[in-house]
Amino acid sequence: MSYITTVTGKHFYPLNPNPQDIDIEDIAHALSLICRANGHFKYFYSVAQHCIACANEAIERGYSPEVILGCLLHDASEAYLCDVTRPVKKHIPQYLQAEEKLQEVIWKRFIGRELTDAEKKLIFEIDDDILSMEFHLLMPEDLNEDYRKLQGSYTCEHQDPQEVKSRFIQMATLDIAVER
Repeated sequence: MSYITTVTGKHFYPLNPNPQDIDIEDIAHALSLICRANGHFKYFYSVAQHCIACANEAIERGYSPEVILGCLLHDASEAYLCDVTRPVKKHIPQYLQAEEKLQEVIWKRFIGRELTDAEKKLIFEIDDDILSMEFHLLMPEDLNEDYRKLQGSYTCEHQDPQEVKSRFIQMATLDIAVER
């Protein structure tokens, strides 16, 4: 089988993505049920919660709607491909290519254009800063002190996946409405 079946019943081909098959409900649902850190945090903390925190930080920093939405969706490819931990991912070039291709299609689908390198840099800086905070709060060690750069206040509390899914969809819908 070369496709996955999503929660909305679509047949999605992750290696040959059709932009029209990318659904915010599928993304929000899957990411709200995937645990960060390969499940090694102190308790369940979802990829969707991480993405919402990233988008909120972009709002705190006064970034553009495109960067805010880019932050919210920066891990959306994981809804269709799952994730591989950073230390392993860098050794799987075919996975990296598939992930990058799918992520670009997702951003273009919801943002309406390709993101610039400068916008991507802002998104991944926030991603790293939020990751630093997550390790600080949810692991027995700190990665670094990048979490000190955060302008917002975050707790990483366990939240009901259905509530996180709803918040993710609401945030995406509001940001998309700003754009269109």
